[in-house]
Amino acid sequence: MPKTSLAIEKLQLLEARYPFGRFSEQAQLELIYAYFRNNEPAASRSAADRFIRLHPNHDNIDYAYYMKGLTSFEEDRSFLARFLPLDETQRDPGAALDSFESFSVLLNRYPDSEYAPDTQRRMQYLKNRLATYEIHVASFYMKREAWVAAANRGRYVVENFQETPAVPDALAIMAEAYTKLGLDDLAKTAIDVLSLNYPDYIIRPFAPQNFDLLYTATFGLMGSIEPAVPARPVNPERARAMRVDGSMQPEGGSQTGGRSWLNRITFGTFGDDGRVGEPTQ
Repeated sequence: MPKTSLAIEKLQLLEARYPFGRFSEQAQLELIYAYFRNNEPAASRSAADRFIRLHPNHDNIDYAYYMKGLTSFEEDRSFLARFLPLDETQRDPGAALDSFESFSVLLNRYPDSEYAPDTQRRMQYLKNRLATYEIHVASFYMKREAWVAAANRGRYVVENFQETPAVPDALAIMAEAYTKLGLDDLAKTAIDVLSLNYPDYIIRPFAPQNFDLLYTATFGLMGSIEPAVPARPVNPERARAMRVDGSMQPEGGSQTGGRSWLNRITFGTFGDDGRVGEPTQ
């Protein structure tokens, strides 16, 4: 029997036989950690909730809140995500939300706790993770032309996850969605806030691009793409240096829309791709 499983068994027996003994409360605390180490997140959170309910004024109740948040925090990081380059921000954030809520209670009620510094660092990570997830959802709505839902997601990020890297994307989504809805005043407000706080940000289109029939039928080998037009670039000089796909090109270079038929059908092996090199000095 593994050591953690044996520890759980002994602690449960101690609490069952001596529920009012002087070691009962300590056994309940130790069970939270034992379940956590034994990879039983549901049991660990349940034990933490039970301790909080039975001992609301205990000296170590901050530990119960911390372990509850930490259990959900580790549960959000899947086994594969720890070893493979997977984007966690595109997965369901249920465990991350539970962790954020528990950590918030800990900081609000016990700001001087010894666990507060680590809790603050983890909460900042969770803020970035949850904000980026909202951007993914908003982008999903934009591609399906659900402008109201996309604008609401962007506004939620701006209102609840300030000072996260996702805020400029949220403002850009709001601007484009409001433009599509014909709400020009709201779109202008979003653009103004974006340009004031993030002057180097380039608005990229989140709405779906228009593909011609030949491009769709040949899976992108032939035909062309009509790029969606952003509401307004925040920095016009940098915006002119953008390719259609959002990457930067050398100043004076051209966009990659001029690929020849032979270049497309041979996946770039033959034919001229139509790119223009850097201008000669």
